[in-house]
Amino acid sequence: MTVNVPTFADIESAAAALAPYAVQTPLIENHDLNARAGGRVLLKLETLQRTGSFKFRGAFNRINRIAPSDRAKGVVAFSSGNHALGVAEAARLLSIPALIVMPHDAPASKIEGTRARGADIVFYDRVKDDREAIASRISAERGASLIRPFDDFYVVAGQGTVGLEIARAAAAKNVALDWVLAPCSGGGLIGGIALALSHLSPATRIGCVEPENYDGMGRSLAAGVRVSAPGGTLSVADALMAPTPGEVPFAIAKRLLTKTFAVCDGDLSEAVRYAARTLKLVVEPSGAAALTVLISNCFKLNGQTVAIVLSGANCDALR
Repeated sequence: MTVNVPTFADIESAAAALAPYAVQTPLIENHDLNARAGGRVLLKLETLQRTGSFKFRGAFNRINRIAPSDRAKGVVAFSSGNHALGVAEAARLLSIPALIVMPHDAPASKIEGTRARGADIVFYDRVKDDREAIASRISAERGASLIRPFDDFYVVAGQGTVGLEIARAAAAKNVALDWVLAPCSGGGLIGGIALALSHLSPATRIGCVEPENYDGMGRSLAAGVRVSAPGGTLSVADALMAPTPGEVPFAIAKRLLTKTFAVCDGDLSEAVRYAARTLKLVVEPSGAAALTVLISNCFKLNGQTVAIVLSGANCDALR
Protein backbone atom coordinates (compact mmCIF):
# COMPACT_ATOMS: atom_id res chain seq x y z
CA MET A 1 0.00 0.00 0.00
CA THR A 2 1.32 3.44 -0.96
CA VAL A 3 1.34 5.91 1.93
CA ASN A 4 0.78 9.57 1.13
CA VAL A 5 3.57 11.53 2.80
CA PRO A 6 4.19 15.29 2.88
CA THR A 7 6.75 17.02 0.70
CA PHE A 8 9.04 19.92 1.53
CA ALA A 9 6.45 22.21 -0.06
CA ASP A 10 3.94 21.00 2.54
CA ILE A 11 6.39 21.87 5.31
CA GLU A 12 6.84 25.33 3.84
CA SER A 13 3.07 25.71 3.69
CA ALA A 14 2.84 24.69 7.35
CA ALA A 15 5.52 27.24 8.26
CA ALA A 16 3.52 29.98 6.57
CA ALA A 17 0.34 28.98 8.42
CA LEU A 18 2.19 28.82 11.75
CA ALA A 19 4.12 32.06 11.34
CA PRO A 20 1.61 34.32 13.16
CA TYR A 21 1.21 31.87 16.05
CA ALA A 22 4.22 29.61 16.70
CA VAL A 23 7.55 30.59 18.25
CA GLN A 24 10.64 30.25 16.05
CA THR A 25 12.57 28.66 18.88
CA PRO A 26 16.29 29.35 19.29
CA LEU A 27 19.19 27.08 18.40
CA ILE A 28 21.78 27.59 21.14
CA GLU A 29 25.14 26.18 22.19
CA ASN A 30 26.57 25.29 25.60
CA HIS A 31 30.34 24.88 25.95
CA ASP A 32 30.11 22.55 28.96
CA LEU A 33 27.92 20.19 26.92
CA ASN A 34 30.29 20.43 23.96
CA ALA A 35 33.17 19.34 26.18
CA ARG A 36 31.22 16.47 27.68
CA ALA A 37 29.89 15.25 24.32
CA GLY A 38 33.24 15.54 22.53
CA GLY A 39 31.93 17.67 19.69
CA ARG A 40 29.72 20.63 18.90
CA VAL A 41 26.11 20.46 20.13
CA LEU A 42 23.35 22.84 19.09
CA LEU A 43 20.19 22.72 21.19
CA LYS A 44 16.82 23.34 19.52
CA LEU A 45 14.68 24.66 22.37
CA GLU A 46 11.16 23.48 21.64
CA THR A 47 10.76 23.74 25.40
CA LEU A 48 10.11 27.42 24.64
CA GLN A 49 7.45 26.69 22.04
CA ARG A 50 3.86 27.70 22.65
CA THR A 51 2.41 25.22 25.23
CA GLY A 52 5.97 24.13 26.09
CA SER A 53 6.26 21.52 23.36
CA PHE A 54 6.76 21.10 19.61
CA LYS A 55 3.31 19.48 19.45
CA PHE A 56 1.59 22.82 18.92
CA ARG A 57 3.08 22.98 15.43
CA GLY A 58 1.46 19.82 14.07
CA ALA A 59 -1.79 20.30 15.96
CA PHE A 60 -2.31 23.82 14.62
CA ASN A 61 -1.37 22.88 11.07
CA ARG A 62 -3.90 20.03 11.10
CA ILE A 63 -6.76 21.90 12.79
CA ASN A 64 -6.25 24.93 10.57
CA ARG A 65 -7.04 22.70 7.57
CA ILE A 66 -10.54 21.83 8.83
CA ALA A 67 -13.21 23.24 6.55
CA PRO A 68 -15.06 26.23 8.07
CA SER A 69 -18.35 24.35 7.77
CA ASP A 70 -17.01 21.56 10.02
CA ARG A 71 -15.34 23.64 12.72
CA ALA A 72 -18.42 24.04 14.91
CA LYS A 73 -18.52 20.24 15.34
CA GLY A 74 -15.22 20.47 17.20
CA VAL A 75 -12.11 18.35 17.43
CA VAL A 76 -11.24 15.24 19.45
CA ALA A 77 -7.74 14.01 20.27
CA PHE A 78 -6.05 11.38 22.42
CA SER A 79 -2.83 12.21 24.23
CA SER A 80 -0.77 11.76 27.36
CA GLY A 81 -0.36 15.51 27.47
CA ASN A 82 1.74 17.47 24.98
CA HIS A 83 -0.50 16.77 21.98
CA ALA A 84 -3.44 17.53 24.28
CA LEU A 85 -1.96 20.93 25.07
CA GLY A 86 -1.19 21.62 21.43
CA VAL A 87 -4.69 20.67 20.26
CA ALA A 88 -6.34 22.63 23.06
CA GLU A 89 -4.31 25.75 22.27
CA ALA A 90 -4.81 25.50 18.51
CA ALA A 91 -8.55 24.96 18.98
CA ARG A 92 -8.72 27.94 21.34
CA LEU A 93 -6.96 30.19 18.83
CA LEU A 94 -9.32 29.07 16.07
CA SER A 95 -12.45 29.18 18.30
CA ILE A 96 -13.16 25.45 17.85
CA PRO A 97 -14.50 23.20 20.67
CA ALA A 98 -12.03 20.53 21.78
CA LEU A 99 -12.25 17.30 23.77
CA ILE A 100 -9.14 15.34 24.72
CA VAL A 101 -8.93 11.70 25.83
CA MET A 102 -6.11 11.65 28.42
CA PRO A 103 -4.69 9.00 30.80
CA HIS A 104 -5.75 9.55 34.40
CA ASP A 105 -2.08 9.43 35.45
CA ALA A 106 -0.90 12.14 33.03
CA PRO A 107 1.27 14.82 34.66
CA ALA A 108 -0.92 17.28 36.54
CA SER A 109 0.67 20.21 34.72
CA LYS A 110 -0.49 18.78 31.39
CA ILE A 111 -4.03 18.12 32.63
CA GLU A 112 -4.31 21.58 34.15
CA GLY A 113 -2.85 23.25 31.05
CA THR A 114 -5.29 21.44 28.78
CA ARG A 115 -8.27 22.51 30.87
CA ALA A 116 -6.98 26.07 31.16
CA ARG A 117 -7.12 26.31 27.37
CA GLY A 118 -10.81 25.45 27.39
CA ALA A 119 -10.75 21.80 26.33
CA ASP A 120 -12.91 19.12 27.92
CA ILE A 121 -11.17 15.94 29.13
CA VAL A 122 -12.26 12.30 29.18
CA PHE A 123 -9.90 10.13 31.22
CA TYR A 124 -8.81 6.58 30.45
CA ASP A 125 -6.60 3.88 31.97
CA ARG A 126 -3.50 3.62 29.78
CA VAL A 127 -2.98 -0.02 30.81
CA LYS A 128 -6.53 -1.31 30.31
CA ASP A 129 -8.21 1.00 27.82
CA ASP A 130 -7.81 1.67 24.09
CA ARG A 131 -7.51 5.45 23.91
CA GLU A 132 -7.81 5.60 20.14
CA ALA A 133 -11.03 3.57 20.20
CA ILE A 134 -12.49 5.90 22.84
CA ALA A 135 -11.56 8.99 20.85
CA SER A 136 -12.83 7.51 17.58
CA ARG A 137 -16.20 6.69 19.15
CA ILE A 138 -16.61 10.19 20.59
CA SER A 139 -15.59 11.90 17.34
CA ALA A 140 -18.05 9.73 15.38
CA GLU A 141 -20.85 10.54 17.81
CA ARG A 142 -20.19 14.26 17.55
CA GLY A 143 -19.19 14.43 13.92
CA ALA A 144 -15.98 16.02 15.18
CA SER A 145 -12.58 15.89 13.49
CA LEU A 146 -10.16 13.36 15.03
CA ILE A 147 -6.72 14.92 15.41
CA ARG A 148 -4.17 12.12 15.59
CA PRO A 149 -0.92 12.80 17.47
CA PHE A 150 1.52 11.63 14.80
CA ASP A 151 0.01 9.51 12.01
CA ASP A 152 -1.38 12.38 9.97
CA PHE A 153 -0.14 14.11 6.81
CA TYR A 154 -0.64 17.65 8.13
CA VAL A 155 0.64 16.89 11.62
CA VAL A 156 3.89 15.52 10.20
CA ALA A 157 4.21 18.55 7.91
CA GLY A 158 3.72 20.84 10.90
CA GLN A 159 6.37 19.04 12.93
CA GLY A 160 8.67 19.30 9.95
CA THR A 161 8.94 23.04 10.58
CA VAL A 162 11.27 22.14 13.46
CA GLY A 163 13.70 20.68 10.94
CA LEU A 164 13.26 23.62 8.60
CA GLU A 165 14.20 26.03 11.39
CA ILE A 166 17.17 23.92 12.49
CA ALA A 167 18.60 23.82 8.96
CA ARG A 168 18.14 27.53 8.34
CA ALA A 169 19.50 28.56 11.76
CA ALA A 170 22.55 26.32 11.32
CA ALA A 171 23.18 27.79 7.86
CA ALA A 172 22.93 31.30 9.31
CA LYS A 173 25.67 30.31 11.79
CA ASN A 174 27.75 28.80 8.95
CA VAL A 175 27.52 25.43 10.68
CA ALA A 176 27.44 22.15 8.74
CA LEU A 177 25.41 19.60 10.67
CA ASP A 178 26.67 16.03 10.74
CA TRP A 179 23.68 14.81 12.74
CA VAL A 180 20.24 15.83 13.98
CA LEU A 181 18.80 13.80 16.87
CA ALA A 182 15.27 14.01 18.23
CA PRO A 183 12.94 12.04 20.52
CA CYS A 184 10.58 9.55 18.90
CA SER A 185 7.24 8.09 19.93
CA GLY A 186 4.95 7.53 16.94
CA GLY A 187 7.49 9.28 14.72
CA GLY A 188 5.75 12.49 13.66
CA LEU A 189 8.56 14.76 14.82
CA ILE A 190 11.47 12.74 13.51
CA GLY A 191 9.63 12.07 10.24
CA GLY A 192 8.96 15.75 9.66
CA ILE A 193 12.52 16.72 10.58
CA ALA A 194 13.95 14.08 8.24
CA LEU A 195 11.85 15.41 5.35
CA ALA A 196 12.97 18.99 5.93
CA LEU A 197 16.66 18.09 6.29
CA SER A 198 16.60 15.84 3.22
CA HIS A 199 15.79 18.97 1.21
CA LEU A 200 17.84 21.62 3.02
CA SER A 201 20.82 19.61 4.29
CA PRO A 202 20.88 16.20 2.58
CA ALA A 203 24.30 15.24 3.96
CA THR A 204 23.02 15.47 7.54
CA ARG A 205 22.25 12.12 9.14
CA ILE A 206 19.08 11.74 11.22
CA GLY A 207 18.74 9.72 14.42
CA CYS A 208 15.85 9.13 16.81
CA VAL A 209 15.78 8.26 20.49
CA GLU A 210 13.13 6.11 22.20
CA PRO A 211 12.65 4.65 25.70
CA GLU A 212 13.65 1.05 26.26
CA ASN A 213 10.76 -1.34 25.57
CA TYR A 214 8.91 1.44 23.73
CA ASP A 215 11.36 1.48 20.82
CA GLY A 216 8.83 0.69 18.11
CA MET A 217 10.59 2.73 15.44
CA GLY A 218 13.93 1.02 15.99
CA ARG A 219 12.37 -2.43 15.95
CA SER A 220 10.28 -1.61 12.88
CA LEU A 221 13.26 -0.36 10.90
CA ALA A 222 15.19 -3.50 11.83
CA ALA A 223 12.27 -5.68 10.72
CA GLY A 224 11.51 -3.68 7.58
CA VAL A 225 7.83 -3.44 8.52
CA ARG A 226 5.88 -1.74 11.31
CA VAL A 227 6.03 -3.82 14.47
CA SER A 228 5.16 -3.09 18.09
CA ALA A 229 7.59 -2.75 20.97
CA PRO A 230 6.85 -4.92 24.01
CA GLY A 231 5.97 -2.06 26.37
CA GLY A 232 5.38 -3.23 29.93
CA THR A 233 6.53 -1.05 32.83
CA LEU A 234 5.63 2.56 32.18
CA SER A 235 8.52 4.83 31.26
CA VAL A 236 9.31 8.17 32.90
CA ALA A 237 9.12 9.45 29.32
CA ASP A 238 5.31 9.43 29.37
CA ALA A 239 5.08 11.19 25.99
CA LEU A 240 7.19 8.56 24.19
CA MET A 241 5.21 5.39 24.85
CA ALA A 242 3.48 4.77 21.51
CA PRO A 243 4.40 1.12 20.90
CA THR A 244 4.20 1.30 17.09
CA PRO A 245 5.27 4.04 14.67
CA GLY A 246 2.60 5.58 12.50
CA GLU A 247 2.27 4.64 8.85
CA VAL A 248 3.15 8.11 7.58
CA PRO A 249 6.24 8.56 9.80
CA PHE A 250 7.46 5.03 9.12
CA ALA A 251 7.19 5.50 5.36
CA ILE A 252 9.51 8.50 5.75
CA ALA A 253 11.84 6.84 8.27
CA LYS A 254 12.45 3.84 6.02
CA ARG A 255 14.00 6.19 3.47
CA LEU A 256 15.66 8.84 5.60
CA LEU A 257 16.46 7.68 9.13
CA THR A 258 20.07 6.68 9.77
CA LYS A 259 20.20 5.48 13.37
CA THR A 260 17.96 4.71 16.35
CA PHE A 261 18.73 4.60 20.07
CA ALA A 262 16.87 3.11 23.03
CA VAL A 263 17.57 4.68 26.44
CA CYS A 264 16.73 3.63 29.99
CA ASP A 265 14.75 5.56 32.59
CA GLY A 266 17.80 6.13 34.77
CA ASP A 267 19.66 7.87 31.95
CA LEU A 268 16.58 9.90 30.99
CA SER A 269 16.26 11.13 34.58
CA GLU A 270 19.95 12.04 34.67
CA ALA A 271 19.52 14.03 31.46
CA VAL A 272 16.69 16.01 33.08
CA ARG A 273 18.95 16.77 36.04
CA TYR A 274 21.85 17.71 33.76
CA ALA A 275 19.63 20.08 31.80
CA ALA A 276 18.54 21.81 34.99
CA ARG A 277 21.95 21.91 36.71
CA THR A 278 24.28 22.62 33.81
CA LEU A 279 22.19 23.96 30.93
CA LYS A 280 19.80 25.86 33.26
CA LEU A 281 16.85 24.51 31.28
CA VAL A 282 13.62 22.83 32.38
CA VAL A 283 13.12 19.73 30.22
CA GLU A 284 10.71 16.86 30.79
CA PRO A 285 12.06 13.28 30.52
CA SER A 286 10.51 12.76 27.08
CA GLY A 287 11.95 16.03 25.87
CA ALA A 288 15.43 15.11 27.12
CA ALA A 289 15.71 11.85 25.16
CA ALA A 290 18.14 13.17 22.55
CA LEU A 291 20.27 14.81 25.25
CA THR A 292 20.38 11.45 27.03
CA VAL A 293 22.42 9.73 24.32
CA LEU A 294 25.08 12.43 24.50
CA ILE A 295 25.60 12.51 28.25
CA SER A 296 25.27 8.74 28.77
CA ASN A 297 28.14 8.08 26.35
CA CYS A 298 26.12 5.79 24.10
CA PHE A 299 26.85 8.08 21.15
CA LYS A 300 30.36 9.48 20.66
CA LEU A 301 30.56 12.63 18.58
CA ASN A 302 34.33 12.44 18.02
CA GLY A 303 34.46 16.03 16.91
CA GLN A 304 31.24 16.00 14.86
CA THR A 305 28.48 18.60 15.03
CA VAL A 306 24.97 17.62 16.09
CA ALA A 307 21.72 19.48 16.61
CA ILE A 308 19.43 17.92 19.19
CA VAL A 309 15.79 18.73 19.83
CA LEU A 310 14.72 19.35 23.43
CA SER A 311 11.11 18.68 22.59
CA GLY A 312 9.13 19.51 25.73
CA ALA A 313 9.19 21.13 29.17
CA ASN A 314 5.88 20.03 30.67
CA CYS A 315 6.67 18.14 33.84
CA ASP A 316 5.63 18.28 37.49
CA ALA A 317 9.15 18.50 38.94
CA LEU A 318 8.72 22.09 40.11
CA ARG A 319 5.31 21.63 41.70
